[in-house]
Amino acid sequence: MRRVRYESAGGPLLLEEAPVPEPGPGELLVRCEAVGVTLPVVRKVTEAAKPIALGGEIAGAVVAVGAGVTRFRTGDRVTGLCFGHGYADFAVLHEAMTSPVPGTASAVEAVALVRSGLVALGALAAARPEPGETALVTAAASGVGHLGVQLARARGAGRVVAAVSDPAKAPFVRSLGADAVVTYTDEDWGTPANYALDAVGGDLLTPALAALAPGGRLVAYSSGGGTVQAYDLLVGAKSVTGFQLARIARERPALYEEWRQELWRLFAEGAVRPAVHGEFALTAAAQAHRVIETRANLGKVVLIP
Repeated sequence: MRRVRYESAGGPLLLEEAPVPEPGPGELLVRCEAVGVTLPVVRKVTEAAKPIALGGEIAGAVVAVGAGVTRFRTGDRVTGLCFGHGYADFAVLHEAMTSPVPGTASAVEAVALVRSGLVALGALAAARPEPGETALVTAAASGVGHLGVQLARARGAGRVVAAVSDPAKAPFVRSLGADAVVTYTDEDWGTPANYALDAVGGDLLTPALAALAPGGRLVAYSSGGGTVQAYDLLVGAKSVTGFQLARIARERPALYEEWRQELWRLFAEGAVRPAVHGEFALTAAAQAHRVIETRANLGKVVLIP
């Protein structure tokens, strides 16, 4: 099979031939039909001290199951998070991190919706939204952010403000239901928000926090780090909550499954529609990474083995 790898931090992505992996206990072997490209993986390629396996979201058909697998069988269409080599013709999923794909959805739609949607929905739940409140979503055109805009509306937001890196992205996020669009460099982010879903971190934490109304809640789920001044929280009685989906999947599987079912229900109703910026061959993995690095994507970036 073909597989993408690299040899050193920041080094070129290379296509190689590799043996098809075998599923171990509790694992599924999946023929990859779509692979989601994520910002954390892109960052690790450029920043990690040692090369890592290029994992991420995959979707496709089960071709073999390991010992102890009870929820899936050969031929099932599934999606999930691959912790090993995912940029490949075949990849291994742990059963606990795997979800079925309904017959009404394509592999590309599944990759664009499920993992990113679960992150967005989980961050939204952590914000404890009340009907009619104003939501602020940063990185609103990203794979997670564009779903966050739609989910905030579906969960009852009265107003949704989308924050983006480039004003050229405004038509896209407005088409998803954003009422207002601001760029990160704007001095005024408009009507104060009751809660913010932040996927950027770093220097953006300060203006995002400033854009909150008194008592506002910021949920941080970015891998970009950043620092919050305690005084900024104290003055407006604001709060910051960190959200990590892996913890929910590991410690609260029933809630994880509840969110997954909600995503597919909203998808079937047309309330949430995943957007795909582009579909790239494995040989164009480096090009797909550049789209993410330059913040050019409108929606999800997907590899098609």
